[in-house]
Amino acid sequence: MQREACDLLIEAGHVVPVVPHGVVLEDHAVAVRDGAIVAVLPIGEARLRFEAKETVSRPDAALIPGLVNAHTHNPMTLLRGVADDLPLMQWLQGHIWPIEGAVIGPEFVADGVALAIAEMLRGGTTCCNENYFFPDVQAAVYHRHGFRARVGLPIIDFPTAWAKSSDEYFDRAGEVHDQWRNDALVATAFAPHAPYTVSDTNFERIRMLADQLDVPVHCHVHETAHEVAESQQQHSQRPLARLDRLGLVNDRLIAVHMTQLTDAEIALCAERGVSVVHCPESNLKLASGFCRAADVQRAGINLAIGTDGAASNNDLDMFGEMRSAALLAKAVAADASALDAATALHAATLGGARALGFDHLVGSIEPGKQADLVCVDLGELETQPLHHAISQLVYACGRHQVSDVWIAGKRKLRERMLIDIDTAALVANARQWRDRIVAIRVGE
Repeated sequence: MQREACDLLIEAGHVVPVVPHGVVLEDHAVAVRDGAIVAVLPIGEARLRFEAKETVSRPDAALIPGLVNAHTHNPMTLLRGVADDLPLMQWLQGHIWPIEGAVIGPEFVADGVALAIAEMLRGGTTCCNENYFFPDVQAAVYHRHGFRARVGLPIIDFPTAWAKSSDEYFDRAGEVHDQWRNDALVATAFAPHAPYTVSDTNFERIRMLADQLDVPVHCHVHETAHEVAESQQQHSQRPLARLDRLGLVNDRLIAVHMTQLTDAEIALCAERGVSVVHCPESNLKLASGFCRAADVQRAGINLAIGTDGAASNNDLDMFGEMRSAALLAKAVAADASALDAATALHAATLGGARALGFDHLVGSIEPGKQADLVCVDLGELETQPLHHAISQLVYACGRHQVSDVWIAGKRKLRERMLIDIDTAALVANARQWRDRIVAIRVGE
């Protein structure tokens, strides 16, 4: 029998497809053709069926879907560590916004995104949900590196280097959306900053355009108790209720943080199809509060995981974020069974893909989906002995164990070495940005 041609055959000791939930396929292979998965089957059967241009054998590895970082501000990698150990509003208004006001521009955004892409790839992340200024520049950098992203179109009620008025924010958003609407890897979303920085008028405009353009709305919501109290004082409503009044609480809403949720608000989000993005490490570091992630997930709400920006985390490590999410959920729920390992992995893969509207493309290892795939070496001493692959991935594994990464079947990382990315140049560039930011702060 003539064997079937494929571009790539990845053989792994453990394939974790995410669908079906909690399943681990031992000694399986994934066949890839034209950037898509064509089969998942035992290694012996794969060798008989396929004639591969390239075969990668990783007998000690777990092959997982690429991780999806569902909330990032990736240009802010260049602000990593500039203002630590402060509460949110003091951190944001007293430090981050003034520095950004001095440095934000196309060069800053491009360099920050390039640094973030390299860090994410080395940590097994193949897709992100971006929320920052100069989305045109972001999209171009993601496209150039072949990285999958949904890029936010920022809306905020004050002038920035990106736009000076509400009309300009919306005009530029439309231009960026039109430029990238048919790209295979880069898509857009509206990204209103937060209820406390966006007016009713602009939210209503976003709702109308999001419906017309068929794009999600990516927004910080209920991040702190202060935000909720301020909304009640100014609008006589909690932020989520205000968004509901404005028609935004629906299956397009990607609600980030959500640390202040009542039972009724959880039920509302479940009913309306909202996706919740849990950012445990950023919320812990800024003392913003605790998302009731276990209750959110058990209510049937799509739960995703994000790192937030590297200025408040301070990394883009989705393995660390999964572990923090699972452990914190148990403490918040006072239930050791809350947000188990398989559920945490689901949130970091298919949950994120679903939040972004990419679940038909990525998030699980299934025939027909794009080959966004990650090999994680579980043969190292830190993950031995191996009793259960998913448990080790969430509770014991570190991002340094990521050995190989593909996006749409194209190799991005080979045995821990980035492909077509000059890491020395990235480090040198990050250092010159540090020097520029230090000079700005000294001059304040």
